[in-house]
Amino acid sequence: MKLAFIPYRTIRNHEYYRIVTHGFIHADMTHLLVNMFTFWSFGLYIERTFRYMGFGSGAYLALYFGGMIVASLYDLIKRRNDPYYVSIGASGAVSAVLFTSIFLDPWGKILFFAVLPVPGIVFGLLYLAYCQYMAKQTGDNINHNAHFYGAIYGLIFPMLLEPSLLHSFESIYHRSIQLLGKRDHFLVSSPATDAAEKSDTCMFV
Repeated sequence: MKLAFIPYRTIRNHEYYRIVTHGFIHADMTHLLVNMFTFWSFGLYIERTFRYMGFGSGAYLALYFGGMIVASLYDLIKRRNDPYYVSIGASGAVSAVLFTSIFLDPWGKILFFAVLPVPGIVFGLLYLAYCQYMAKQTGDNINHNAHFYGAIYGLIFPMLLEPSLLHSFESIYHRSIQLLGKRDHFLVSSPATDAAEKSDTCMFV
């Protein structure tokens, strides 16, 4: 457990490296594959889009590792006196990448449970609500707080890079709602759809 995120030891022993290193270890192969497949599915799109928008590779690294760090802060404070609390995995960072993708292309389709295609913005709302609900439950050994706060960071991050993106997101949202009332099927450009074409469906488990 030298690399795992243990808030008690992180604070007590000043082992702050754990806030980052825990993202490089996973509970089992399934945990690793799910995280990395999701990261690959949305990460390629974010990489191309950031390059087109002139943000550079530094922005991509700041998104991923910033998400990993921010996702850990809640438990770092709440669990700082619990020597038995341990968290591992890159889920917070991956959630940040996923939600930056949703921000840039809110009406792009995501396969819900790998079956039902839903707009990213709908998936995002359901995901955040689920994380908050499950965080109040016990027993599933999943760090839902990391998922939630990583996702919030991913939503905010593009606006930190370019504040004008907020206005683009708002206009897309309102225009899409208007079109939704008129047509069953519609296509709306996001701030980044001119940058890189996203596949019609992406999968997130």
